[in-house]
Amino acid sequence: MNDQIKLRWGILGAARVNERLMPAIASASNAQLVACASRRPGAAEETVRRYAPACSGVKTYDSLEPLLEDEQVQAVYLPLANHEHAEWTVNAIRHGKHVLCEKPMALNVGDIDAIEAEASKHGVTVMEGFMYRFHPQHARVLELIRSGILGEIRTVKASFSFMMRPARVYRLAQSVANGGGAMWDIGCYAIHALRMFFEHDPLCANAMAKYVDSGADVSSAGVLDYGDGRYAQFDFSFERARRCEYEVIGTQGGVKCHVVWQLPGDVPVISWWTEDGRQCEERLPVADHFRLEIEHFSQCALSGSAPALSLQDAKSNCRVINAAVQAAAEKRMIYL
Repeated sequence: MNDQIKLRWGILGAARVNERLMPAIASASNAQLVACASRRPGAAEETVRRYAPACSGVKTYDSLEPLLEDEQVQAVYLPLANHEHAEWTVNAIRHGKHVLCEKPMALNVGDIDAIEAEASKHGVTVMEGFMYRFHPQHARVLELIRSGILGEIRTVKASFSFMMRPARVYRLAQSVANGGGAMWDIGCYAIHALRMFFEHDPLCANAMAKYVDSGADVSSAGVLDYGDGRYAQFDFSFERARRCEYEVIGTQGGVKCHVVWQLPGDVPVISWWTEDGRQCEERLPVADHFRLEIEHFSQCALSGSAPALSLQDAKSNCRVINAAVQAAAEKRMIYL
């Protein structure tokens, strides 16, 4: 595939996610890394050298605006701090760039409404970066559910956690209201995964959380009520051994995804069982969900087609997150 049908990418930030992202762009069939920017002097150059050594001619900038003004850049990946996502997404759109924004796209629904309006005005593609959804294991889980083998879905459980390392303590510097803490870092994944299995938003949310002095949450647990005895349960923490799994339980059986955040070389495993005694463990083909996300978004931007994760999906996720945050803070159930 030649350069004329590859989407030319710039990365707006030298964040740790580039360890996975840059190799994904480099290996994608329809993408090309052309620029990287950071406000830390020399950080963009070092990030490219470390994570994309095979990519030649990548321009680096020590401030963000020059990358947006670079006419060679067609699309931007935006992994800045959570509270900056909405502002810089709009800024990139106004420069005519397609935007794949690292989750969360914004901290409130109103900002996503503004992003949607700007994207429509400027004719660009925008998507929230939940890379895990592009791994084929989730399509297999949905296939099992749609087959009817598990019956009617009644409960979904998601558990996401890891022990906070000193290098990641910066995630606790901001309060939950300003995008800090576990909810906006890993809780948004848990809630996004839970929502995959119900056709509408929950009726209400209840939650509890542990906070540090900054107002950031380090652990949280809660439940989303989808009505008629259907519940989605979540728990996530920076103070617990690593877990990134979900389980879906129906009237006739259940299915479990054992590792949601797959590394490129990992063999994904899902297991399912039924009331009549059938049990199965499936080992699926290795896949890189970052590369698959980049290829999907690139194809959408190049062809003008709608991305798999819509801005309506981003709004729904943001709405549920804020309900859970409010429920934990006020120690009461919040109706959506």
